[in-house]
Amino acid sequence: MKVRKVAILGGGNGGVTAAVDLKTKGLETSLYELPQYFSNLSAIKEKGGALLKDDKGEKFVEIATVTDDIKEAIKDAQVIMIVVPGFAIEAFAEVLAPAVNEEQVIFLNGAAAMGSVRFVNKANEMGINKNFKICEANSLTYGTRAFYEEARVELSLRVKKLFVAAYPKENTEELLDACSQLYDGLVAAQDIWHVTLENGNPVVHPGPCLMNSGRIDYSNGDFWLYKEGITEHTTNILRSIEGEQMAIGRAFGFEVEDAVQSRARRGYFSNETDELQQLFNTSEVFTQIKGPLSCSSRYFTEDISTGLVLWSDLGTTAGVPTPNIDSVITLGGTLLQRDFREEGLTLKKLGFEGATLKDLIARV
Repeated sequence: MKVRKVAILGGGNGGVTAAVDLKTKGLETSLYELPQYFSNLSAIKEKGGALLKDDKGEKFVEIATVTDDIKEAIKDAQVIMIVVPGFAIEAFAEVLAPAVNEEQVIFLNGAAAMGSVRFVNKANEMGINKNFKICEANSLTYGTRAFYEEARVELSLRVKKLFVAAYPKENTEELLDACSQLYDGLVAAQDIWHVTLENGNPVVHPGPCLMNSGRIDYSNGDFWLYKEGITEHTTNILRSIEGEQMAIGRAFGFEVEDAVQSRARRGYFSNETDELQQLFNTSEVFTQIKGPLSCSSRYFTEDISTGLVLWSDLGTTAGVPTPNIDSVITLGGTLLQRDFREEGLTLKKLGFEGATLKDLIARV
């Protein structure tokens, strides 16, 4: 498949960045947002594009189509890229599943949360049983921020390495070939479980943020996790969760990259030899990222509910103890007065209730 047009669904930081970045690579792009949020793109639509600032300088990049009409957005696109937070997968499946054809590749570009399985499940609930060509990455392809009212993007990093798998895994080679025409550094993961466990956010965000919750409250929006919240002691929490994550991966038959390896290989860290705290505290990319601004941030809510809750479930099925993951789920729920195990992503909600470890590996 020769990719000529990419439809980007999702008008957040990553989506707007992708629309302008891929255009600079010679691809036609369109940008779609759900009608209820489309006003966020009004300045970009009015100007016909956005100003891209990256390591090459500043350049205004045109976006031919900025729309809340899904059929207009995906018309003639070989790849449809969904760039949204994990909690929004079902909302975008509702609008895309009826409109997409079986030859179009759907690429979920963001922090992995079993989005491909959830997309297909939602389509099936709607009575749509297409043979979707769908795959997902473990993380977003950019370190970036978009400023909507100014129609401006500040792109600090094009990520150098990401894992990608299709659902089902037999389609990975075909879909990776298409998506690799958009980005360098995409590599095949073993399967969707591998992609999900290579999402580093549940390791780095909830535990250290929980330990900094008083500071986050007190700062009133002036908190910097990577510069001030990653310390000698909060890295102990991070490392303990990482150890359980990696043990689950081994039970599933693969090695998960650790926190240093994954971020250095993606381009966020300058090397793999310095101490983890120092790498975070001095990262040219991470130190520019402010937040979380409150304890209701996605750093708590999303990374516990669609990250750690599922990992805990996977640990139970694989016979891997997860006491630190479980502690963060419990204390995070107490902090925010929410039942993350009830509202979070579980094997039952994914349609894998009662599956053995062998079954889970075979069914993706």
